[in-house]
Amino acid sequence: MEKVLIVGMGFMGGSLALSLRDSDFEGTLFGLDVNPRALERAKEMGLIKEGFTEYAPVKELNPDLVVIATPVGTFEGIARKLKEVLSEDAVVTDLGSVKGDIVYRLETILGPRFVGGHPIAGTEKSRVENSVRGLFKDKKVIITPTERTDRTALEEVVSLWRKVGGVVEFMDPHLHDRVFGAVSHLPHAVAFALIDAIAKLSEDVDLFRYPGGGFKDFTRIAASDPVMWRDIFLTNRENVLKSIDTYMESLKLLRDLIEKEDEPGITEFLKEAKERRLSLE
Repeated sequence: MEKVLIVGMGFMGGSLALSLRDSDFEGTLFGLDVNPRALERAKEMGLIKEGFTEYAPVKELNPDLVVIATPVGTFEGIARKLKEVLSEDAVVTDLGSVKGDIVYRLETILGPRFVGGHPIAGTEKSRVENSVRGLFKDKKVIITPTERTDRTALEEVVSLWRKVGGVVEFMDPHLHDRVFGAVSHLPHAVAFALIDAIAKLSEDVDLFRYPGGGFKDFTRIAASDPVMWRDIFLTNRENVLKSIDTYMESLKLLRDLIEKEDEPGITEFLKEAKERRLSLE
């Protein structure tokens, strides 16, 4: 991996560049973004050697590895543009939190040297200037190979993540979307919806003037990039809807217990939830 091109110099792309720079990676990093300011900032921070706002220079650059770090709704369009400028030997991977059909569609466009990837790391921040050093250290990175995936390309992507301290785990692309539709996409949906609910309850008093620590902790992720999460919700639509429906059933159960003033039932409901949460520690 002598030349690595990161498409999308935002928080995730910048954090990967920063992590690679701090590792034993000896290659050269380049960036591609529609926003020239993001590229300028990345160069100022020493994250990339050069940046491009167009795809044409990529052909001459001839990168060994390309990492797509943009909202998942842009992936197919980017893949089609990359196909026109990349050599057949180039490996392409991504940082998207939706895999499923996207992996197979990108594989159709880019061939077997595309390898789906999803680092389980991040914050609610966006923009390259908020990049975090060591963001991926000791964090799970889900790799989603298919029966067509080129083994050498797979090894290179695994090597990339191990360089920045990631703990690699392999998973079927569709299983990935079921899992993260529940443990990642649902919590974000709940946080966004909770903010909306508090806004609607602020009829005669601004409730946002009185947030406690728990409210701030719980809703932190509602400060995430709206475009990124719009794309995630729509791309993983079926799994997100199923997760929301199940959550609404659980919320209704709690509501019914409270309405009935069922003290033992409420206690048991909360006790089970507490025990499951403590099991994560």
